[in-house]
Amino acid sequence: MSEVLVKFDEPIMNPRGEMFFAEAVGRMRDSDGLWEGWIRFDGIDDSSRHISSERETTQPNRADLEYWAQGLTVVYLQGALSRAETSSRSLTARRGERPFSGFEDIEL
Repeated sequence: MSEVLVKFDEPIMNPRGEMFFAEAVGRMRDSDGLWEGWIRFDGIDDSSRHISSERETTQPNRADLEYWAQGLTVVYLQGALSRAETSSRSLTARRGERPFSGFEDIEL
């Protein structure tokens, strides 16, 4: 089960001007007992989206994972947001999904 390690107070902005609050999140892997960490981004307003990065680090124990999380900088978080958004877009493209326009079921 994942747990929030650090909540960052300073919002992070993506290139489109959308603002997110970041949290460093982690969990222990069942397979080998190592700890992995990633960043979760929550949009500032309730209508904004939520996005998570892929795994950003693997550490041998929880204390080392917390140390990693506490040392993250704004610049690192901006990079993690960019990677998360890029990964999210490529996953959508690989699945062949497209945004819903509301006109898919209308026959002309």
